[in-house]
Amino acid sequence: MSSRIVLATHNPHKVEEFHGIVAAVRPDVEIVAYDGPEPVEDGVTFAENALIKARAAAAHTGLPALADDSGICVDALGGAPGAFSAYWAGHRKDAAANTALLLDQLSDIADPRRGAQFVSVIALVDGDTEHVVTGVWPGRLATAAAGAGGFGYDPVFVPDEQPAPARTVAEFTPAEKNAQSHRARAFVALADLLRSL
Repeated sequence: MSSRIVLATHNPHKVEEFHGIVAAVRPDVEIVAYDGPEPVEDGVTFAENALIKARAAAAHTGLPALADDSGICVDALGGAPGAFSAYWAGHRKDAAANTALLLDQLSDIADPRRGAQFVSVIALVDGDTEHVVTGVWPGRLATAAAGAGGFGYDPVFVPDEQPAPARTVAEFTPAEKNAQSHRARAFVALADLLRSL
């Protein structure tokens, strides 16, 4: 397998996050930024969208490709926004609007009924070989945004299993997030696949 893998995203935050995660587990693998056309993500699940992106990047570059599709799944909303997390408030991919809408939709829901999970599905496409792995980071929705770090829904997601006082992901350091996140959890399984190729 090539020691270069293209990461199928135009999101610089994801590129930075993947660099940190990959370097910690597979320092011999170079993550290459994807500069090709963005495919239409018309899947209705994280796995479908991750495979669409990875297949497109592999075809465009000729390199093995990784793609992540991720979002937040809220228990009280039956798992929504899910695969539609990036577009929850419309087609502009406006993170602030998405977060504000989600908080408004749960404004009358109190703990302990604010359960949520960050989910990451990572697809690896290498020629005709395709693999999909999933990472889940359980937690709950905060009642208000807090913190200036991270991106997306990080300011309103409070992970489980942390000492008091509980913090949102946007209050984590990048190193803390990279060590615990849904992408890090998915990458544990992915690292084993990468070693075997």
